[in-house]
Amino acid sequence: MMNDTWRIADLIERGGIYYNVQGTSQKELLANAVGLLPSIPSLDPGNLLNEILDREALMSTGAGRGIALPHPRSPILERLLLEPRLCIEPMVAVIFPVQPVDWNTPDGSKVHTLFLLVSSSAKQHLNALSKINFLCQQENFYYLIKKRSSKKDIIAAIRQAEKNWSRSS
Repeated sequence: MMNDTWRIADLIERGGIYYNVQGTSQKELLANAVGLLPSIPSLDPGNLLNEILDREALMSTGAGRGIALPHPRSPILERLLLEPRLCIEPMVAVIFPVQPVDWNTPDGSKVHTLFLLVSSSAKQHLNALSKINFLCQQENFYYLIKKRSSKKDIIAAIRQAEKNWSRSS
C-alpha cells in the first residue's frame, strides 16, 4: 500500500522540474508536459492527458498569481495499484512554459508555473494539492518559481518548508 504522507520535495524529485516547455494553449502545453514525465507502467500518456483535460473542462485548475495545479479528477494511479506486480509511485512535475499561457485563473493572470500532480490516493492527492498551494502563497517560494530558479534551489526551499511544517505539527 502506498504511503499517503509523501513529501512534496520527494514527489517533485520523482516527477521532475522542466524549463521552457513548448505550448501556446493549455492542451498543447499539457501534452508536452505529460510527454516529459517519467514512464508510468500500464499507463498510456494519452490516457493521462485525456484525464487531465477532462478535469480541466470541469473547472480550471488555475490557482492565480500565474500558477496552475493540473491533475486528473481522481487519483489515476489508484486503479493501477490493483495490479500487485506494479510498483507505482505518485509524482509532481514542475513545468515552466516558454511563455505564460491563458488558463482561466481567478485573477486573470497567465500561467508561468504548473505543478502537474499524478497521485495514488484521494488522501495523498488532496494533501499534495494543499501543500503546493500553501507553498505558492509563501513569498520567498513564489519568488523562486517566478524567476525559475534552479532545481537545486527549488527542492532545497521545499525541504526547508517541510522541515518547518513538521516542527510546528
